[in-house]
Amino acid sequence: MLETSDAGRHGRHLTDFQLKRIICAQQWHYDSPITGYLSDALFVGNTCIAIVFDHSRKGPRERFKDGHMIRTSHILSVHKEGRFWILTTLNSLYVVASFKCQIGRPTFKRLDAFGRLKGCVR
Repeated sequence: MLETSDAGRHGRHLTDFQLKRIICAQQWHYDSPITGYLSDALFVGNTCIAIVFDHSRKGPRERFKDGHMIRTSHILSVHKEGRFWILTTLNSLYVVASFKCQIGRPTFKRLDAFGRLKGCVR
């Protein structure tokens, strides 16, 4: 879990608002185990590009290290739990803690416009 004392390490990449959203998202109790938390989410095609935190499969090469950019695999569905959107991919569940300023949310809403998602994206 990202602690407020870690903010200095990530401050040059994320705003205080984004860090607070990640911490808040981590404290929520979800129905299923979460793979990772995404900040600055932007949707391209049917995938999400974002900064990842607290990924459950960091691995020996720190592939999913906190603060690294990732691109998810194909998004199968989206649903909302509490204040946060949950992205379901083939092998993962991601929480969207924040969207990329000005362009993240519109790209997210377009996913539903193409009828690719089973969840309600409003």
